[in-house]
Amino acid sequence: MALYHSHSYSRRGRRTQMWLYSISALVIIVAVIYGYRHFGKTKGEKLPLPAVNTNVETATESAVVEPTVPAPEAMTTIPPELTTEPNPKAAELISEAETALNAKPARIIDARTRLNEVLLMHISGQQRAFVKERLSQLSDKWLFSRTIFPQDELCGSYKVKPGEMLSAIGKRFKVPHEILMEINNIPAAEALQASETIKIINGPFHAIVHRSTFTMDVYLQNTFVRSFPVGLGKPGMETPTGLWLVKPGGKLISPTWTDPISGKTYEAEDPDYPLGSRWIGLEGISGQAKGRTGFAIHGTKSPEEIGTAGSQGCIRLHNGDAILVYNLLMPGFSKVQVVE
Repeated sequence: MALYHSHSYSRRGRRTQMWLYSISALVIIVAVIYGYRHFGKTKGEKLPLPAVNTNVETATESAVVEPTVPAPEAMTTIPPELTTEPNPKAAELISEAETALNAKPARIIDARTRLNEVLLMHISGQQRAFVKERLSQLSDKWLFSRTIFPQDELCGSYKVKPGEMLSAIGKRFKVPHEILMEINNIPAAEALQASETIKIINGPFHAIVHRSTFTMDVYLQNTFVRSFPVGLGKPGMETPTGLWLVKPGGKLISPTWTDPISGKTYEAEDPDYPLGSRWIGLEGISGQAKGRTGFAIHGTKSPEEIGTAGSQGCIRLHNGDAILVYNLLMPGFSKVQVVE
């Protein structure tokens, strides 16, 4: 279509266009505001508000925001091989961590982050032993206590809703409810009160079992927590390497067990009951473990065999350690990597 170019029309057209532009701009502003208020979030969704922590100790007086449900975590990275000489960069990080711990107040999470980073580096055996020991000590402060430290993405506070069960809260955050009972001094799961604010942990926990050193390293997501001595399979019945999953429904307290070799059945009250305090069933997912069943992490009646190869393939722990690991590993989420 041809345009009309008369002079008088151009002046009137420009005035009309300016008027239309003003109206359009107003319409757009209103639409943006309306859209933000009505379409910027899911119907019925409330914008999150900070929840002030009233029942859980905090390292500062600042409010603690209720954490979001964590996404499933991959298995933690296996630490690299040790070096013969100390790593200078690792030494620098260790020094920075010690400075953070000696600060007033101590910067626990900062130190934890730096030390955990060291474990992912090529370091000497002495450096690794020192870092693991220090991280284990720190876990008593940030994990196995009621204290919640600022900037800690692994722990937070949670306000219990009416009718909510502790087991459901644990499942939401991918940790067993037993560890929530322990860190919050809750005597029984039924004792949980609506509107109570508790400390939660963003799981899941995982473990790496080192056959060469007879140790089990437990991690929260990818952060080192603690090491435990273990007993493993004897020659000809070695504990298979590879990746295992804590079997759904496989966690039991002193279950009845039948020895696959002798055929003898043991009950928990039997004086020679071999499984100790806890049983954590495993199912193999990859490596030599793939498709394997019948293996577990459990306690023992023979603590002298911890640190040796004497089991029928299962991973043995001291009974006290078995209870703690039982309280940390979550069926269907926690993975156990067995390596040389």
